[in-house]
Amino acid sequence: MVLADVTVLADATPVLLIRGLTREQRHWGEFKTLLSAALPNPVLSFDFAGTGQLYQQRSPCGISGLRQSVRQQWLQAPQYNGRVHLLAISLGAMLAADWAAQYPHEVASVTLINSSARPLSPFYRRLCWRNYPAILRSVVVGAAQREQIILQLTSANAAAHSRVIPDWQLWQQQRPVSKLNALRQLWAASRFVITPAPQCPTLLLSSLGDKLVNPQCSADLARYWQVAHIQHPWAGHDLALDDAPWLVAQYRQQLAVIRQAGR
Repeated sequence: MVLADVTVLADATPVLLIRGLTREQRHWGEFKTLLSAALPNPVLSFDFAGTGQLYQQRSPCGISGLRQSVRQQWLQAPQYNGRVHLLAISLGAMLAADWAAQYPHEVASVTLINSSARPLSPFYRRLCWRNYPAILRSVVVGAAQREQIILQLTSANAAAHSRVIPDWQLWQQQRPVSKLNALRQLWAASRFVITPAPQCPTLLLSSLGDKLVNPQCSADLARYWQVAHIQHPWAGHDLALDDAPWLVAQYRQQLAVIRQAGR
């Protein structure tokens, strides 16, 4: 469901978007543009080591190392003001949870999309076992075929596929994620262990059509942390691609509630 609109108040605290496994900031697509138009906050996005602008760097094998590669960019950003709203998906959501646990004074809010953690959810839900062959194949095939596989695994919006696949394949040619970096990121995600509940407003979002990570993982995490959880009725793992307007509406509502609570 889309929550009722709430008047947006001025807020200079940046919103930082963090993508997932082997994805770069350009994969936020139209969602970032729509979110920037809907909020008074600066909307930022950075790549973690081994992807996007940092594709030539070696990806750390742990979530804390990946998180630190993003955090260092935020600390040096012109929009830095000491606090940040984190909006992150999948592997990026693990970075956000770790950030909130390690530097709680820096994090104004956390919104996590289609994430998971040990030991709350078993491995076959955290990465749906039926997809193991396709995931392994995506690591060894060429860039163009890899992007096709990833799109099939992560999106339930077939109408969007022909629109985004040329860009995805081009980006992989421009800034290729190496096979070793992809495996390092996968290893980091597989070892992520649940953190304490964030000390800031927290929202979990999941997609009932997610074929990559079972949506029960978000429900498990929300129950453990005792935080709000909203499900999209049909979208796949890449909720920002499949239904960007819905995600913008939910997040705008979340920030509006946070602002009102702080008045």
